[in-house]
Amino acid sequence: MFRQAIATVIAVCLSSVPVWAQTTTSLPDYVIAAFGEPPAIPGGPLTADTIAAVDDVLAIAVNQSDWSPTDTDALDIIAQTSDPRLVWLLTDMQRFAWRPEFRAALTRVAADILDTSFESGRQRTEIINKMMAWDIPAYPDYLSHKARVFTNYVPGWETLFVEGDIDWHLVDWGGVNIDARPYDTTDEICHCIPAIDNPEVDTAEDATWLQDDDIVFGIAINGEARAYPRRIMEVREMVNDTLGGRDLGIPYCTLCGAAQAYFTDQLPAGVQRPILRTSGLLIRSNKVMYDIETKSVFDTFTGKAVAGPLAETGLQLDQATVITADWGTWRTTFPDTTVLKEELALGRDFNLRETRDANGPIFPVGDVDPRLGVHEDVIGAITANGMPVAFPRSLAVAALSAGQSVTFNDVKLELFAGGLRAVGPDGQDLGSHQAFWFAWSQFYPNTALWEG
Repeated sequence: MFRQAIATVIAVCLSSVPVWAQTTTSLPDYVIAAFGEPPAIPGGPLTADTIAAVDDVLAIAVNQSDWSPTDTDALDIIAQTSDPRLVWLLTDMQRFAWRPEFRAALTRVAADILDTSFESGRQRTEIINKMMAWDIPAYPDYLSHKARVFTNYVPGWETLFVEGDIDWHLVDWGGVNIDARPYDTTDEICHCIPAIDNPEVDTAEDATWLQDDDIVFGIAINGEARAYPRRIMEVREMVNDTLGGRDLGIPYCTLCGAAQAYFTDQLPAGVQRPILRTSGLLIRSNKVMYDIETKSVFDTFTGKAVAGPLAETGLQLDQATVITADWGTWRTTFPDTTVLKEELALGRDFNLRETRDANGPIFPVGDVDPRLGVHEDVIGAITANGMPVAFPRSLAVAALSAGQSVTFNDVKLELFAGGLRAVGPDGQDLGSHQAFWFAWSQFYPNTALWEG
């Protein structure tokens, strides 16, 4: 992953017309080879004429029944700006465009601005991948425009779209509604990805529906162990639980192959336990979670509050280790483990890893660090000095099984309960978890990679 350095923009004179800047790129060769050279990016606000055109097109996007294919004046003005920052809004409108003619018109404008063409059927994904790979920023006041589009179609997002430490231009809709059910009402049906609060559990002996080779996400805290079967987590994607006397928020992003666990207690004074829910939004193909109590938005992959009241407090949730293991080994290691009841799967068995996600990310992710394949499983951890490090799972398992040491700086990987975990020099748990390489490397773009 890269971070593009934008050249200094010549000062804008009395006019609000944006001044075009040459971009000084530091893009890796693989990005240029895959996506081409990035366009120049203007500085400053949009012109008055452009803002008027944007408002006109936003009105069309909100009420497409009032649009005809000949109504292109505002779109033509946007195209003539050649401002790539505007393409973000075009892709937002594409996502909700129910009229194919309007979607095609938006694609045409994006292609004109970026001076390129896109293959039939995957235009929007191609456009966003280019924009992400080139690190194109949003224009001033973009968020208010995006919010008009998104909140027009999915009720419940109104309080989430606020300024914060989040790249809102990278946020997309995952195709599902927000889970807005109050705490401990998760037995109610929702048209969303349904979280579970305080799940019912079985003993290992009673969980006869699980086979030994079934994948579970295992968590052990203060001597108490619990297994969260992948089959259930693929349906629910979020659990608020209490284990070993600690409160936890446990998101599973099927798209990133990452089950994580965050401590949601022992927080700073005045901060109440956040109750985590799935927003229906994505960023870099990772689910965006939020707190139902304060409507604060979290970076699911890092546990950091990035928008809303909890972001203003600087809240960073501590992470507990999640072991991606087979049920047979987890149960043998922890014979007193509990496990979520089968009924929580709601009769579903998606197996998304081997079906929907088998051929790579289904949502745009931009460029991916080429050191590993996009869906290579890695175990990620953070060193004492704050450096993220990824260990390829298959390589690490082979080395450890052969009696070799797997270490990077002060992080040591070890086989544990059917999976892998990272520990520090004194054996302390470092809060590691498994994920796809594309996700780990995008959320930790400066990650080190253990290569054996």
